[in-house]
Amino acid sequence: MFGRKSRSADPRPQSAVSHGVGVAGLIGLASWILIARQYGLDGPYSALTACVACGLPMVIWSLLKDKVHLRPSTGIDWQNPKSFKEIFDISLVKLTGLWATWGIIATVYAVGRWYWTGQYQFSMQMLEFAAPWLFILSIPYVLLMDRYFIEPRDGAWHFGQFLTGRQNEFDREQIFHHLRGWAVKGFFLAFMISIVPGGFGDLVRLDINELAGDPVAIARWLIIAMFVVDVQFATVGYLLTMKSLDAHIRTANPYLAGWVAALMCYPPFILMGDNGPLNYHVNTADWAYWLDGQSTILWIWGGLLTLLTALYAWATVAFGLRFSNLTHRGILTHGPYSWTKHPAYVAKNAYWWLATMPFLVTSGSFTDFVRNTVLMAVVSAVYYWRAKTEEKHLLSDPAYKDYAEWMDRNAPIPRLLNAIKRRVGWWTPDQGRAPEIQPAE
Repeated sequence: MFGRKSRSADPRPQSAVSHGVGVAGLIGLASWILIARQYGLDGPYSALTACVACGLPMVIWSLLKDKVHLRPSTGIDWQNPKSFKEIFDISLVKLTGLWATWGIIATVYAVGRWYWTGQYQFSMQMLEFAAPWLFILSIPYVLLMDRYFIEPRDGAWHFGQFLTGRQNEFDREQIFHHLRGWAVKGFFLAFMISIVPGGFGDLVRLDINELAGDPVAIARWLIIAMFVVDVQFATVGYLLTMKSLDAHIRTANPYLAGWVAALMCYPPFILMGDNGPLNYHVNTADWAYWLDGQSTILWIWGGLLTLLTALYAWATVAFGLRFSNLTHRGILTHGPYSWTKHPAYVAKNAYWWLATMPFLVTSGSFTDFVRNTVLMAVVSAVYYWRAKTEEKHLLSDPAYKDYAEWMDRNAPIPRLLNAIKRRVGWWTPDQGRAPEIQPAE
């Protein structure tokens, strides 16, 4: 009873996303997976259809139940539309900036050789198909939405002003914000589309009869399922960055350190790959190899890895329509984000340590043991760095400051860490308050 009163006296800040959004997406995704398994639809187009099955219920829930389109944060006034005559010139300039941005992204795709090899070829195929349709549909969309925007002169408009030579009529910061946001979408959307087919196809083709009480096979199947959930929700998040859904990018991380920390975790810049300097897999084997023959431990270990992957997937599901790296699209405070500010990073790194066991090597080499363990620790440190750069970005929003302070007072993991810091003299009560800093820009 004491704990209940304490929580009511210190309520958790409201989350920008409701639980129902993620649940709706999970139901839609699970339904399509069952249909795909029934009819053997394991191809890449079926995997993209799963994105629709996942995203559409979330859109419907967001509009009908949560009514996100009516929130002030959208910058939309549905009750007082402007005339087409009033916004026509604004929309033309905005379209100029938008199309030029897409042209820059297309140029990067064309120049980047990695985009035309391996799994990225599917992304390029899909984006080439979508490009003319996006070009055509952008015209009525911009003309229509500009009628309802309270301030239609956004970053795309300012970029269009710059391109049309109106040197004294644009805001550089608005342009930088616009380009950073589209850099995030351009880079990560191509990557997400490229990995959509793989895990989905494996899940659809899986013969459940082959599991037959095998703890390793069951764990691996469940882990694949959790990663499919993560990839589907993340892809939908990158696709639907729309103000009408209140899922737009408020700000993209303006700090170079944030971009470096994030990009080194993804191709083509990834440092943890087979040939990367942070490759911790040399002469390693996975958990099933080292625990072979220990049935009880295999069940426990497999269950723990499955749980960690489920927490990782849940952290993505909690975003609903809003997942994307390096951006602020609303502050989450519910689900796993009421336990720790970075549940995905915590779960992901714990999974890697337990699944890989870098301190055990098949070569028997002490050098390999030390090197792999140290490099795995460096990888975890990179994710800690990512977390801190993200917090630095988000702390420009008072809502995140309130959330961070609430977490220090109430969330189990921050409270545990603070207790340890107090014990060793690294923490003072003032550190429980978010620092006062100026806005990111």
